[in-house]
Amino acid sequence: MGTITVTKTKSIKTLAEKYPPSVSCSCKICVDYCLRPGWWTVEEAAKAFSAGHGNRMMLEMAPERTFVVLSPAFKGCELDFSRQIHASRGCTFLTNNLCELFGSGFQPLECRFCHHDRPGQGKECHADIEKDWNTPSGKALVVTWSKITGFWNRMGRGRIV
Repeated sequence: MGTITVTKTKSIKTLAEKYPPSVSCSCKICVDYCLRPGWWTVEEAAKAFSAGHGNRMMLEMAPERTFVVLSPAFKGCELDFSRQIHASRGCTFLTNNLCELFGSGFQPLECRFCHHDRPGQGKECHADIEKDWNTPSGKALVVTWSKITGFWNRMGRGRIV
């Protein structure tokens, strides 16, 4: 009889598995992370949008203009493009140094993962979420959000091609 060789296939982790939640912390470093809205995955953003948070989202455009991301808005930048002028106001969900989304099931993956005990690891998480948005499903969600919220009409686009 011959021998049977079993090869292990590398299991592909979801982004949530790859970037597990950190412990809750309200130190200055972690609260400072909250000033800059973290990103949802496409799936998380779709759930947050369906739950009624779409009016507190903004569009962030990649510097190369190759894709956009729906993220929690800067205060004053809701239903708009991300604008640097609003960046100092912090995340729309940050109230009295506490996240309104914490524990709700709608906190973005990037926010759940980043922590002062994980220096430098946030860049990898951010890059992977970026890849998640640069997909047909990411683009489709942006189109849906744009239509339902009237974003395109406000931007003078009228219709989406």
